[in-house]
Amino acid sequence: MRSHMTSASIGLLLSLCVAPAAAEPLSGHEIKDRIGGELVRLSTPYGVTLPLFYRDDGVVSGDLSGFSVGALLAPREEGRWWVKDDLLCQKWPTWYDGRTHCFAITSLGSGKIAWTRDDGLSGTAVMGR
Repeated sequence: MRSHMTSASIGLLLSLCVAPAAAEPLSGHEIKDRIGGELVRLSTPYGVTLPLFYRDDGVVSGDLSGFSVGALLAPREEGRWWVKDDLLCQKWPTWYDGRTHCFAITSLGSGKIAWTRDDGLSGTAVMGR
């Protein structure tokens, strides 16, 4: 019996073969491995991309000096980051009023992650220098 594949069938088959991997929540160990030592360009819901450098020693540094919003906050600041359970937590001396926030991190593949903060705020980020 001869098989007949329509162009629609071929298109469906190809789309299944090249479909992006499903988003995967990262475990605490995976967060530490992926974030530590990385520059993370955080896309915020406010339209600003915030560059954050997560050092392996638990220090996170941010620099808003190139943005007009930097005049409203300390333009540069260093805080602390750590992993608690399967969340990335961070605390800044003055940013966010010094409150601790924790984030669920989901891998979107190819150096991109999605983040959801403990208060529901969410966005994406690109990792790499």
